[in-house]
Amino acid sequence: MLVVSELSKSYPTAGEPLSVLRGVNLELSPGQSAAIVGPSGSGKTTLLQILGTLDEPDSGSVQINGQDPFALDARERAAYRNQTIGFIFQDHHLLPQLSVTENVLIPALANGKPTGDDTTRAAELIDAVGLSHRATHLPRELSGGERERVAIARALLMQPFVVLADEPTGNLDSKTAKTITELLLRLQAEQNTVLVTVTHSLSLADDMNERFELVDGALVRRERFGITA
Repeated sequence: MLVVSELSKSYPTAGEPLSVLRGVNLELSPGQSAAIVGPSGSGKTTLLQILGTLDEPDSGSVQINGQDPFALDARERAAYRNQTIGFIFQDHHLLPQLSVTENVLIPALANGKPTGDDTTRAAELIDAVGLSHRATHLPRELSGGERERVAIARALLMQPFVVLADEPTGNLDSKTAKTITELLLRLQAEQNTVLVTVTHSLSLADDMNERFELVDGALVRRERFGITA
């Protein structure tokens, strides 16, 4: 499971420290998805960065399958992150000089040259996101929705336990956003991963199993946000 307990984070300012997260708690099992909404500056990205071990909390804990990644040193944590956590970014962060296949294989480069199994899995994921006919294309030759599909395939390459998505439909029109949401949830269910997405889209949030809102630094569970389209 992904278990977050009493997580707090603040940042120094000229006056009082700015408290961003206050006692955040969250538990998700494999196959579950969760959306976190809140206005800009509410701490959504900070929480996602801590879950992704890119930032450290001031207090509290994060446990992934019973392991505390913050107990690892920097090198061990980087290796752990690569194997355990997949990232999907709003702006894709695809390397412009690499093909679709090469971009999907990037996580495998941390272990040296991609293996035959890595290449096979990349091809399978590219097919799963409907881009087999674009495998040799460069990012500039793809639409925004297609680039997001590449980002999803890349995030799943190492068969991570947790997938973190930062505004995965933020730059897409409503029709493409719905298609990407359905694809992401289908693949997440098939891979039996935990999915956490931060978003301003209440429609996307309502498609997740669990829905939360960051209110004054605390994570508040919501039934639904009442937006269906």
